[in-house]
Amino acid sequence: MGFSDWANEEPEDNQPVANEPHVFSVSELNGSVREILESQFSLIWLQGEISNFKAHTSGHFYFSLKDDKAQVNAVMFRGFNSRLKFRPESGMEVLVRGKITVYEPRGNYQVFCETMEPVGAGALQKAFEQLKAKLQKEGLFAKERKKPLPAFPKHIAVVTSPTGAAIRDILNVLKRRHRGAEVTVVPALVQGPTAAASIVKGIEAANKIKNIDVIIVGRGGGSIEDLWCFNEESVARAIVASQKPIISAVGHEVDFTISDFVADLRAPTPSAAAELVVKNSEDLLERIKQIRHRLLRSMNFIIHHHRQRLTHLGKRLIDPQRRLQDLSMRCDELTQRLELSVERFVSLKRQQLQHLLKRLGTPLALVDRQRQRVAMLGLRLASSQKQILQDRRHHLKELMAVLDSLSPLKVVDRGYSIVTKQKVVVKNVEQLSVGDSLHVRLAHGGAQVSVTTLEKE
Repeated sequence: MGFSDWANEEPEDNQPVANEPHVFSVSELNGSVREILESQFSLIWLQGEISNFKAHTSGHFYFSLKDDKAQVNAVMFRGFNSRLKFRPESGMEVLVRGKITVYEPRGNYQVFCETMEPVGAGALQKAFEQLKAKLQKEGLFAKERKKPLPAFPKHIAVVTSPTGAAIRDILNVLKRRHRGAEVTVVPALVQGPTAAASIVKGIEAANKIKNIDVIIVGRGGGSIEDLWCFNEESVARAIVASQKPIISAVGHEVDFTISDFVADLRAPTPSAAAELVVKNSEDLLERIKQIRHRLLRSMNFIIHHHRQRLTHLGKRLIDPQRRLQDLSMRCDELTQRLELSVERFVSLKRQQLQHLLKRLGTPLALVDRQRQRVAMLGLRLASSQKQILQDRRHHLKELMAVLDSLSPLKVVDRGYSIVTKQKVVVKNVEQLSVGDSLHVRLAHGGAQVSVTTLEKE
């Protein structure tokens, strides 16, 4: 029955008024609509793009599903979204299965989602890609982080199902290639919802076993759902946290899991893991034979070489007594050469000394030579003084002659006179006055005169 049919239904006999329209309260209306929608759309499949995605702290997912023309609110409660293998996000195209319901306090209808699958890639594939990208971003796939495997492990731990085909393959290969290796099987579930936790527990237990050199974690092939426990984040982080190197041996050849990327070594199959972890004993024996053969050849070559060298040195070896005699003769020869050199040196120095003595002469002769030099310098000094005195006298006479020629007395001798007034030479008539007493200098004497008249021109 639809909402319109229910609204137009005729009132029953016990209803108060016939033909009067039924008046709904808001809550009554929302409740009625909810009942109709939940009965009409009990379970539907809906495809759309997620928008406004929000993961509430309560664990519930709230979002909208939309296409190019409309959108509808949706919710996925924690009990359902915990089963998802991937993390929904805005922009993701998904296919959901759920019921239509109404949130009565607001009157909004929404899709109550129970399952969700990404459109295009499957949910498991989407979860695989998301976890792979997350762990790769954290650097858990980096080669620098991976631990090296021991060359000759003595104790190997295998974390797998003790009843599966994988453990049989691993034990057969180890028995064939290296019987001396000790193997400890750590039982673990490798399929099902509790497999991841079981594998994590097995890895932790293997790390606690004494003298374990390497750990193999794996199982045989299967579908992606069968192998999914090896794509769980908890298993990946347990492998990373392992103190012992781990070989991931999951599936067959083309199967890749998250465990393969984080493990220290990935083996394509469990059998290949056993072949990688130990060297073939027959190959090792053959290798040892080859090394032993090369070692013997090298030792023979070295011994032969040293024998030849010893023979050669023996031929070059001289009798010690003869060697001593040769050295003694050599010593005498060098002593003689040294004596001759000393004699030559002394003789040369004597000749140089005699030459210097000849150049130096006796002290008395040196005094005589200095006396002769002093006498000669005395004669030269006296002669020079006499000549200088004569030159000075001659020059003095010349100066006296010049001075005499310039003397005023010479002018007086030529008939002139010098008139002075009070010892001042009278040069013109302006200096005179009538009655002045003047002194006249004449040749051979002078006279005192008095001015009686002045004649000016």
